[in-house]
Amino acid sequence: MTLPLRVVIADDQALVRAGFRMILSGHGIDVVAEATDGTEAVDAVRRTRPDVVLMDIRMPELDGLEATRRILIGAADEPRVIMLTTFDLDQYVYAALSAGASGFLLKDVSPEYLVAAVRLVRSGDALLAPAITRRLVERFARRDTDTPAIHRDLSALTVRELEVLRLLAEGLSNAELAERLHLSEATVKSHVARILAKLGLRDRVQAVVVAYRTGVANPAPPD
Repeated sequence: MTLPLRVVIADDQALVRAGFRMILSGHGIDVVAEATDGTEAVDAVRRTRPDVVLMDIRMPELDGLEATRRILIGAADEPRVIMLTTFDLDQYVYAALSAGASGFLLKDVSPEYLVAAVRLVRSGDALLAPAITRRLVERFARRDTDTPAIHRDLSALTVRELEVLRLLAEGLSNAELAERLHLSEATVKSHVARILAKLGLRDRVQAVVVAYRTGVANPAPPD
């Protein structure tokens, strides 16, 4: 019997927390704790060991970005973190993805998409539409020149794996990758899994970030 999915909701707005709790609970997802700021979120995660954290970016005391770093650094059993934001192009979202978050959601997300997103990241996949990920990374990678690059030993990747990594950064889905490379989806999934394993990455979102930060992919010219 599959254990229920366990979620912590961190947001300083009571209505947001209540709404998300109602939606998730109505679909058999167990909301094990709520938090009103980043400090409470870190404590709640350590206490309850959830599968997924819905983390607001802007909160008092300790913001969601720093809370995400504290949760994911050195954790033995890391939860998946989904960042919550009011804006679909928020520079803090890119920083959160770099810190290890598995994606982001707008706060006005539909109930169906919220439930699907939480279940998706629990399964180990990345959230967000690939095109949104690419847009975020392209926009903010250019501005993040003062941040040290993410160091990964790309020499561990084969030529084909480097090609897959570059196409991931273009925002292609597995089906689109398979069509572009004339491979089966199963083969593409194997390539992606090996890339993540070799580079020590959690999911496709981190792979996209690494691709841009290491120069495998290059941001589009500014508008």
